[in-house]
Amino acid sequence: MTRFSSRSRCSYPLLVCSLVGFFILLHFSSLGSYRGSQDGQIREGTNTNLQPFIHGYEELEEIKIPQQRGSQSSEANVLIDEFLDKSSKLRHNFFPDRRTSIDPRKNTEDDSFYYYPGRIWLDTDGHPIQAHGGGILYDKRSRMYYWYGEYKNGPTYRAPGKNVARVDIIGVGCYSSKDLWTWKNEGIVLAAEEMDEAHDLHKSKVLERPKVIYNEKTGKYVMWMHIDYANYTKASVGIAISNSPTGPFRYLYSKRPHGFESRDMTLFKDDDGKAYVIYSSVHNKELHIGLLDQDYVDVTNVMSRVLVGQYREAPALFKHKGTYYMITSGCSGWAPNEALTHVAESIMGPWVTIGNPCIGANKVFQVTTFFAQSTYVLPISPGSFIFMADRWNPDDLGESRYVWLPLTVEEEASSWRQRVSIFWHKRWKLLKSLA
Repeated sequence: MTRFSSRSRCSYPLLVCSLVGFFILLHFSSLGSYRGSQDGQIREGTNTNLQPFIHGYEELEEIKIPQQRGSQSSEANVLIDEFLDKSSKLRHNFFPDRRTSIDPRKNTEDDSFYYYPGRIWLDTDGHPIQAHGGGILYDKRSRMYYWYGEYKNGPTYRAPGKNVARVDIIGVGCYSSKDLWTWKNEGIVLAAEEMDEAHDLHKSKVLERPKVIYNEKTGKYVMWMHIDYANYTKASVGIAISNSPTGPFRYLYSKRPHGFESRDMTLFKDDDGKAYVIYSSVHNKELHIGLLDQDYVDVTNVMSRVLVGQYREAPALFKHKGTYYMITSGCSGWAPNEALTHVAESIMGPWVTIGNPCIGANKVFQVTTFFAQSTYVLPISPGSFIFMADRWNPDDLGESRYVWLPLTVEEEASSWRQRVSIFWHKRWKLLKSLA
């Protein structure tokens, strides 16, 4: 997620205006759906496509918006305003306190291996996991999952001269797990530079969305990330390598891929071993997809411009039965917005937008991606995936939360809109056979 002033086409006021139309729907659709469910009582999920995938509850969400003082125009202060207001009485709905944390040290039958989207998630040492904007690598050699992300456990402040929340670079955190629920802190595998202000990793700079893939040819673990100045004018990718999934990673260099600016980015490794970088470019007006070289440390001349003029960021790409899918976010700074799904028969395109994949909760939750932003899609079993997203807290970025939810691809969907679905659950877990 990038935050800079030139993105006026994707501004927060536009997002708020787009949600005003859903204000009435929030009351009527949520209240209407609750008739017969005993005023908010959870009910067991009935979607048959999910039964082989998870054990959990499909739930509706009803959050009562407090009456606003003043004129009728204050009705525009919809849930997204409450979400961004640190003094809001509704804040606990979006950022539950530590008493409700997901804690792997408490091995209770009621809570073990359950995901609670939006709650604080603790590691095996009892500390909140710091892996924001990240992704997961499954390492066949160690048979472990490794979760990499931005380590933001520092003070949040406003960048000088700009009303942009930031945390100084600390580094890239890494966590390991065998079950995708119990995470051990492996430490900071790529650390910030404390002294050299000209270095790409100096703490005053920007490091976002690190992703790691393994290169069988070289035996190296390769990390790509978004590297920028505090004012977001560098707009580059950075590359680092390591002999081990737990680092340390050695930083190589930064560049603008294909000569274009690059901000939000991700990596995708295909079945044939070829790897690609996908990044937002041209002031976030479009996405670029570029083939990497055989060592995964540079781009080739093969590049495709996709979703031109659509202002999308936070790409998360995955593949199912030869078809490529991508979840993206709109551009609205730290404020959540509507996710879209795109599909292509070739990774280089053309890409077709097939709609919002979010299902459940209520309309406002759906058009805000459950108040979160995409970062990665993790394959679990054929047709079943985990959608990974960040619920950003711009007042305390280290307190940002993780939203993990089941994602399915239906092969015989009745419409394109239903082909990719992300289902809202307050509480869910993988079946033991998958975990």
